[in-house]
Amino acid sequence: MAFGFNGKILRVDLEKRKIAVEEPGEKIYRQYLGGGSLALYYLLQELKPGIDPLGPDNMLIFAASVLTGALPAPGMNKYTVAAKSPLSGGFGESEAGGWWAPELKAAGFDAIIITGKASSPVYLWIHDGQAEIRNADHLWGKMTGEVQKTIKKELGDERIRVLQIGPAGEKLVKYACIMNELKHFNGRAGLGAVMGSKNLRAIAVRGTKAPEAADREKAQAVLKSVRESYVEDPAGLGALGTARVAPILSAGGILPTKNFSTGYFEKAPDIGGKRLAETILKGRGTCHGCYIRCKREVEAHTPYEINPEYGGPEYETIASLGSLLEIGDLAAICKGNELCAQYGIDTISFGTTLAFAMECFEKEILSLKDTDGLDLHFGNHESMLKLIELVGQRKGLGNLLAEGAAEAAKKIGRGAEKFALHIKGQPLPMHEPRGKKSLALAYAVSPTGADHLENPHDPFFEKEGGLKDIHPLGILEPLSALDLGAQKVRMFVYLQQYYNWLNSIGMCIFAAKPFGPFTITQLVEYARAVTGWDTSLWEMLKVGERFSCLAKIFNLREGIGAKEDRLPDRLHEGLEGGVLKGEKIDRQQFAQALEMYYGMMGWDPQSGVPTKYKLTELNIGWAIPLLP
Repeated sequence: MAFGFNGKILRVDLEKRKIAVEEPGEKIYRQYLGGGSLALYYLLQELKPGIDPLGPDNMLIFAASVLTGALPAPGMNKYTVAAKSPLSGGFGESEAGGWWAPELKAAGFDAIIITGKASSPVYLWIHDGQAEIRNADHLWGKMTGEVQKTIKKELGDERIRVLQIGPAGEKLVKYACIMNELKHFNGRAGLGAVMGSKNLRAIAVRGTKAPEAADREKAQAVLKSVRESYVEDPAGLGALGTARVAPILSAGGILPTKNFSTGYFEKAPDIGGKRLAETILKGRGTCHGCYIRCKREVEAHTPYEINPEYGGPEYETIASLGSLLEIGDLAAICKGNELCAQYGIDTISFGTTLAFAMECFEKEILSLKDTDGLDLHFGNHESMLKLIELVGQRKGLGNLLAEGAAEAAKKIGRGAEKFALHIKGQPLPMHEPRGKKSLALAYAVSPTGADHLENPHDPFFEKEGGLKDIHPLGILEPLSALDLGAQKVRMFVYLQQYYNWLNSIGMCIFAAKPFGPFTITQLVEYARAVTGWDTSLWEMLKVGERFSCLAKIFNLREGIGAKEDRLPDRLHEGLEGGVLKGEKIDRQQFAQALEMYYGMMGWDPQSGVPTKYKLTELNIGWAIPLLP
């Protein structure tokens, strides 16, 4: 008997309108656990290289984990969506929390594999071991809030959890997102466009039987210990949300501002979590089983109507629609967050793409004629709000910016490429690598393109405070955030595999060390109690390493190799302001760090290609024929 998981994966062929159930077997679950690791196993086994990411041959995979939903556990509620990305042309994945993944598990499935394209708009209805494809003509073109209400009313149950895309996904905006319950987002990699390309508007789930834990008493004892260790900080994540860090980062010179030209924004206190709590915070939301309650719910009636049903902005949105654009109007940022949620647009990619357009406008590469009369000077929040709608509708300038900064820059030409800050086509997230040097390596080697969730960031490990949390990984000595030497690369390699493991078990980083209450040791104990496996930290980290190798192979098949593991030129230039003014990523030091990373991973130090010996050691020898 399986513990912690159902042992069933739902397969849906939209073209043939066929539904089947696959039972992979316990060995597959133990080797990949879930999330991006399980998705990569199926993508590499079944997806042909070279296919159009927005064509019917792409696969779209939704994967929970072997631990999701067995018990209400803080942070253990995430799922991964994966496919070939329309932004990078390589591996695309994004995670989200909330309640959808535990509901999917309670409905009897651990993952969903979508293939083909429906001939007309549809949505999936999954409930207690059953699944059906339903007509969605009446949902197509509607805003996300209306779609969620319609589906719940149509199916007659308010407890249904609805995952969906918005109009931006329908119109194949390259950075369209997927969301569940209007507040939890799979933002990155353009996976909303992949879902839209399949004419799939939503997946509604309802379940009544969660998987059993092998040793429920032991699992509950671990959770009790975790809960007893948690003390809410009145200025911390739960009280002030992720936006609390905006003024802290600005004071440290690492708040992305004016398209990453500087790390200081004088209006940062006006858009941070404290100001949000003092002004328009209506309530604190949460995810399944989580008492940290870091989610924000905001409400306002002037100068904009802001609906708390769409939650509130996370730090990434505060920065991408705020400091990055030199916008210090908190109400406008919150309205922008709501509009992006209504249309289904990734706020990070939109903000970075607009920052690119604003710099082109100020450098006179774009004129008022090019922008349909919109003033795109930095700081113009009304133009920001207007462009969200134009992107969501693919109208005017919005149609160009809907392609993302990288493609838009190619079409504009005239030197615009210099201001499009992306890696492998994916725009930079809102963390400044010139002040957190391992993040530069993380951005470059991330298989999805620039990703801030490859590893915990450097400042945690400058002092013993955060360092003791990762002692079980063999990281014992503090290092400066500005260091990028051999020991920092070693630290990054171990932390990357740790975060890959968290991804594979559906664990939120804010509930695990160094952020949250779950220690590394407790996570392993919990995994043993839920699954009944005699497992170890060593075995778990090997899952993380397996993920890195398989993701690298996916990209190599698509022609994405070492030459794409690079940084935008701007990051090799000095910051123009803030306490770290002049700080940059040294090109030679970065090249050496990249070579060391490849070598430490068991890959060829020059090409970054995993060796057949490493694949054999990781028990993924089946992937050796896929090597270039």
